[in-house]
Amino acid sequence: MKRLLSRAKTAACAGTLLMLVFALLLGACGSESQTTTTETPEPDGTTTTEAAASMDGFQLAMSELTRLAPAASQADILSVADSMNDFGIDLYGYLATEAGQGNLVFSPSSIAIALAMTHVGAEGVTAEEIAATLHLALEGDAVHQAFNSLDTTLESRSWSQEFPDGRKEGVLVKTANSLWGQHDTVFEKLFLDTLAANYGAGMRLVDYKTAAEQARQAINAWVAEETNDKITDLIPQGTLDAMTRLVLVNAVYLDATWLSQFDPQRTTDGSFTTLSGKTVTTPMMTQTCSYRVADGNGWQAVELPYVGSELAMLLIVPDEGRFSEVEGRLAGGLVDEAATALTSDGEVHLTMPKFEFRTQAGLNNALGALGMTTAFDPSTADFSGMTKEETLYISDVIHEAYIAVDEEGTEAAAATAIVMRDGGMPMEPLVLTIDRPFMFALRDLETGAVLFMGRVTDPTT
Repeated sequence: MKRLLSRAKTAACAGTLLMLVFALLLGACGSESQTTTTETPEPDGTTTTEAAASMDGFQLAMSELTRLAPAASQADILSVADSMNDFGIDLYGYLATEAGQGNLVFSPSSIAIALAMTHVGAEGVTAEEIAATLHLALEGDAVHQAFNSLDTTLESRSWSQEFPDGRKEGVLVKTANSLWGQHDTVFEKLFLDTLAANYGAGMRLVDYKTAAEQARQAINAWVAEETNDKITDLIPQGTLDAMTRLVLVNAVYLDATWLSQFDPQRTTDGSFTTLSGKTVTTPMMTQTCSYRVADGNGWQAVELPYVGSELAMLLIVPDEGRFSEVEGRLAGGLVDEAATALTSDGEVHLTMPKFEFRTQAGLNNALGALGMTTAFDPSTADFSGMTKEETLYISDVIHEAYIAVDEEGTEAAAATAIVMRDGGMPMEPLVLTIDRPFMFALRDLETGAVLFMGRVTDPTT
């Protein structure tokens, strides 16, 4: 598994690499290279700032504002973290139903941030529905300032160290946002200002009207670069066309080393009973370590921290025959319940499977079922905060996520695309053998923000 933080293959502990990416077909937030810009005033208070070139060769339309230093209160940061987690639980229920008995992985934080950027340009009922779907308790600029501060907080987890033998360990959390807009569409100044100030986003100018396929390839190439080539074809051919006006992309990349790493020499084949009841043989990792664990009604939980003890993966393992019952309690706050119940009572002999899979999903129906209906309807959508030149609506929301867990850790990537169109513990070690379906939530421990969540029902698929 390719990692930015390299590990010695014989290390007793494995590293963890997580990658999150968003492609919202709407616009995007991202760091731009230094360029020479020329501001062009437009009627009705709009502004276009064109750059001679960006590093990747695209013209830019962007606000003159630079990204604000994080200034939100801790209460506001925790508020948006809670909002995105509640939204993630809602979405989990819908996606799990669609997945049937299959595995599932997605990124609540990436999708929430992408939708928050979309919310910047929404007005009226459309804006209200997006806010309600995201469970936003804050309003106005406070929402976007809080997301800016949360983003900065997550990036602050980054650090690394190198040992004399060349082995490296640490945590890398990196975010990137990018907007891809139709070059002859005039976008509202407030929209560009808010994205620049709170999401660090400028807008690459492309020509969907005459070169939609080239624009699609450029966006996919950006996503592939930001996800270490784990997601290479986020936007399928034919998704973008001459009526597309804006694509928004958000990416989060995380590379972290387990605090207590697995020894690959101790990995052996073992049995795992899938959700369908079939027994499969799969590589099982094992170690004895001081983990925080919890017991609840029909489930056990264990927390696997990463170096620095600021991020961790929470595993919730339902008792045999009770997976559907326990999974159904996620909507009632099971993740928080399990996290709160964790205690350090002694050593744990943990055995768990290696796994690798991806989830690809269109989110239009899911978001509509969660209350975002007008945004997808050309006759009712109101994104006049983005542009008053044309009537925009969301034609597609595309999400793809990838995760792999092995002795070296976790590698994960996620991408979401929103397409806008013109439409009119005992003394003896506790033995925990995860040989049946389980759920996972990769969390920031201070804020509780869930970066990835999902379930493993069959580690061999």
